[in-house]
Amino acid sequence: MQVECTLGELSADHVVMSSSEAMRLGSTSWALEFAAAERLDTEKDDTFRVRTPEGKRYVLKVSNPAEGSDEIDFECRAMEHARAHGVPTALLVSDREGRLWAPVRDEAGQDRVARLMTFVDGMPLDSTDSTAYERERVGETLAALRHALADYRHPAAGRRCTWDLTHFPDLRPLLDVVTYDGHAVLLRSGFERYMTEAAPHVPGLRRQVLHNDFSRSNIMVDHDDPAFVTGIIDFGDTVHTAIAIDVSTALLNQLPRHAADDLFAEGRHLLRGYLRCADLTTEELELLPHLVMGRVIARALITLYRAAAMPHNSAYILRNTEQGWAQLAWFLARNPREMSRDFVEEAGR
Repeated sequence: MQVECTLGELSADHVVMSSSEAMRLGSTSWALEFAAAERLDTEKDDTFRVRTPEGKRYVLKVSNPAEGSDEIDFECRAMEHARAHGVPTALLVSDREGRLWAPVRDEAGQDRVARLMTFVDGMPLDSTDSTAYERERVGETLAALRHALADYRHPAAGRRCTWDLTHFPDLRPLLDVVTYDGHAVLLRSGFERYMTEAAPHVPGLRRQVLHNDFSRSNIMVDHDDPAFVTGIIDFGDTVHTAIAIDVSTALLNQLPRHAADDLFAEGRHLLRGYLRCADLTTEELELLPHLVMGRVIARALITLYRAAAMPHNSAYILRNTEQGWAQLAWFLARNPREMSRDFVEEAGR
């Protein structure tokens, strides 16, 4: 029970929706005919790429039954708010009643929330390479998204998100679930370092509503587009959190999959673009490497538990876990003070 409370909606499994049922939602909720529905891999919901007979493409997301409509409304309006402030996002399609989301009871008897949005052109950043110049554009987009959401308010903004490092200390019970001794030693060492170097400072950091999942799979790009970034997708982890936590999540997703002398070689390009458009305090810069390490640890703990509990989705859940062991070893082999100093110097402080 303690673990389930810690993971919240991430501990809730559900009966998945079939592609044929997703196609029927087009007519029942949006007065649209879908000619095809292709399931996309996701963490906790059912998501489909759907197509009309005329060839127009959309994305249909049907929430996990554990997610409330207030949370989905928060995500939808955050995406609309960002789009209204110039950040490229998908456009939500209103349902038959003019709502941004549609309540549905699926064929398994589960009460859920469905959203339909336009398909964002481009390719996911995690499916292509990028140059230093392009990674700076990614950083600039992250800064633009921060500025766009700075004045966004919603009653559900204070919801709890498991992936928000604000709640990192609550993950401690998951350490007891790790069965392989080599991994357990790394995680316990990293956990205690984080609790010393980062956790005491997190409560005092600047906060606002932020995307909180600026991963390569959520960034659509086009090498022929001068802006490079063509769209930001998946606002499912959006939450009121620390600005430095949001940036650290973006940096985590620039780490190489294999061992490297400098894990932040590519992330520094993203940070350079970000700092060109948005500020970070000296304290925030000092904490960044430790927050990134915290995210590596959180990813391992959360995904190992969820993969064991939901083996049918384990391949997707664990897709980024294996690379984390070498990353965590890299952090633990370095002096935390020197890492903090490097980030401050990199910013010219």
